[in-house]
Amino acid sequence: MVRAVSGSGAWNAGLAAAEGRCKRNKVATVAGKARGKAKAKTKEKPRVGFRRWALRAVLVLSALLVMAILGYRFINPPTTPYMMRESRRLDGVAQEWVPMERIAPVMARAAVAAEDANFCRHWGFDMAAIRGVIARGEVRGASTISQQVVKNVYLWQGRSWPRKALEAILTPAVEIAWPKQRILEVYLNVAEFGEGVFGVEAAAQRSFGISAEQLSSSQAARLAAVLPDPKRRDAGRPSDFVTLRARSIADGAATIRRDGRAACFGADG
Repeated sequence: MVRAVSGSGAWNAGLAAAEGRCKRNKVATVAGKARGKAKAKTKEKPRVGFRRWALRAVLVLSALLVMAILGYRFINPPTTPYMMRESRRLDGVAQEWVPMERIAPVMARAAVAAEDANFCRHWGFDMAAIRGVIARGEVRGASTISQQVVKNVYLWQGRSWPRKALEAILTPAVEIAWPKQRILEVYLNVAEFGEGVFGVEAAAQRSFGISAEQLSSSQAARLAAVLPDPKRRDAGRPSDFVTLRARSIADGAATIRRDGRAACFGADG
C-alpha cells in the first residue's frame, strides 16, 4: 500500500511537471508570436510611411500642375526652363510678350503651316502625322504646337522617356483648359527664333527691325522657316534652303486660310 501510494504520487508529480512544461511552452509560443507580430509591424511601418509620403508627393505635384495649367490660361508665363538656362549661358536673352492682337495674322498662319498644319483639327496629338512618321521610320517630326508648348512651358528639353510621358499627360490637359488661340499665343511668345531670341516680337525686331504686327507674308514665312532649327537658321540672312522653305510655308499658310484651318485661332480673316 505504501509503495502504491508512493508510485501514484510520483505519477501525479510527473503529470504536474508535464502540464507545467506544456503551459510554459504555450506561453513561450504566444510570446514568440507577439514578438513576431511586433517585428512585422515595425517592418510594415516604414513601407506604409513611404507609400503615404509618395502619395502625398504625387497629389501635391498634381495640384501644382493643375494650378499652373489653369493659371497660364490667363497669366502669361514669365519665363520657361529652357529660356532660363539659355539666359544663364548667354548672360541674358531677348524676349518681349505680345498678345495675339499684336501679332500679324500671317505670322500665326505661317507658324501653323510650318509646325502643325492640322492644329485646328486635333486634340493635342496629330495621329495621322504620327502614323506617317512611324511608317517612314523616323524618330521625330510629329510634335504638335500643343506638345511644344507643354515642353517649353512646363518641362525640359530632350527626348527622355520621363519627359515624353509627362508631355503625353499634360498635352490633353492643356488642350482642355486652353482655347486654341491661347495655345498658339503662348507658343509664338516662348518659341526660340535664334540664338538668345525668344518670341515673335523679339524675332521680328532682331531680323527685320519691325514689330510682330507689321510682318509681311514673306517675312512671317521666313521666321516660321527657322523654327525647327533656330540656332543654325537665320530669317534676317536666309540661306537658299530657308528661302525655299519660306516659299513653301507661305503657300501652306494661304491654303490654311482658304480651307478654314485658321478659324480656331482667329486668323482666317
